[in-house]
Amino acid sequence: MTAAATLTDVTMRYREHTALDGVTTSFATDGITGLLGRNGAGKTTLMQLLAGHRVPTRGQVRVLGADPFEDDAVLQQVCFVKESQRYPDHFRVRDALSAAATLFPTWDEGLARSLVADFDLPARRQVNKLSRGMVSAVGITIGLASRAPVTFFDEPYLGLDAVARQLFYDRLIADYAEEPRTVVLSTHLIEEISGLLEHVVLLGNGRVLLDDDVETLRASALTVTGPTDRVEALGRQHELLTRESLSGSTRAVLRLAYPVDPSDLTATGLTAEPTSLQQLVVALSTRVPAPQARASTHDSTDYEGATR
Repeated sequence: MTAAATLTDVTMRYREHTALDGVTTSFATDGITGLLGRNGAGKTTLMQLLAGHRVPTRGQVRVLGADPFEDDAVLQQVCFVKESQRYPDHFRVRDALSAAATLFPTWDEGLARSLVADFDLPARRQVNKLSRGMVSAVGITIGLASRAPVTFFDEPYLGLDAVARQLFYDRLIADYAEEPRTVVLSTHLIEEISGLLEHVVLLGNGRVLLDDDVETLRASALTVTGPTDRVEALGRQHELLTRESLSGSTRAVLRLAYPVDPSDLTATGLTAEPTSLQQLVVALSTRVPAPQARASTHDSTDYEGATR
């Protein structure tokens, strides 16, 4: 795997709060990665570092082979669509798109116009007068039309209804197929995007809990139901992530230490079924102690996150 972006032993502290703690991970060139985790897990901080918005307390950050901080050559190739993106008060939709077009050498005007039509965006209206969903659609349009070699989407769907979210997913996968690039998608809607993802990085309390391709992850877990003693005996051979027991019966999510044939479990009185990506992520995330309150990882005064 060739990496477009890497973090090596990265720690990020805000006064007494640690947002990232010794994180080492990478994001493949021409791949779609899901950056997952609970609120406060460190997802936005990680993307801010890769987008050159911050300097780590410790460790090394590299994007396209260089330190992204204040490197214009790198930043022209990175698009970061932030949650609750802000724009100058006087900006209309078309102003936001025009500004993005001047910043990204790979900007596709035809794609931008197509997305404006698909999302029914009013080009002449001020962005600050749009609904939350329409503001999200402006960010999505910039993120896709930029065709930046490295693109980060931080909770891009806020305020979008189910139809608009599906439109985003469809346009993302269609444009990625036409112009492959590195896409990192941070979201809580795991089931909705699981079919898009090739790789998953799961953060918990500022640390990496999972870092693997989706197919490997799906094969690494199993949900088992049956008599409690038999489920627990099987759990001792693997890693028992979660369990729910009632009247002598238990349902558990196991992270497998070795491959298990579900048909072999039937003879022991157990039933097995695949564990969805969301179930696995929830099971692993809930094992991590709830993070302490941290300083906000969002800079409310910076409106350039969608473009630089």
